[in-house]
Amino acid sequence: VQLQASGGGLVQAGDSLRLSCAASGRTFSSYVMGWFRQAPGKEREFVAAITFGGGRTYYADSMKGRFTISRDNTKNTMYLQMNSLKPEDTAVYYCAAGERWLVPSSTTEYGSWGQGTLVTVSS
Repeated sequence: VQLQASGGGLVQAGDSLRLSCAASGRTFSSYVMGWFRQAPGKEREFVAAITFGGGRTYYADSMKGRFTISRDNTKNTMYLQMNSLKPEDTAVYYCAAGERWLVPSSTTEYGSWGQGTLVTVSS
């Protein structure tokens, strides 16, 4: 599956932003999906994940209550709604697809990655 992330940009602290991840190739609904992010000089970290049909979601603790992951299998697209953004949310955000996972937060569970979209939050 090929993934294309979009929706990043420059926003101010407290603003909202919605990222999208468009998928092409194999049937989108056959993949579990995730969002990760990587800030300059830091390792890639887990943000959120969602199961095949969207019935179950997982979040990193620091994103709970602020970020919402969702997917629309009819549009082959996954979303990340980000509210109350903070300067520490500044990073390149990547979407990823996997055939299944035991540990949704692990990068090794995902076989396909998008190119990333930059989110910059100014104070």
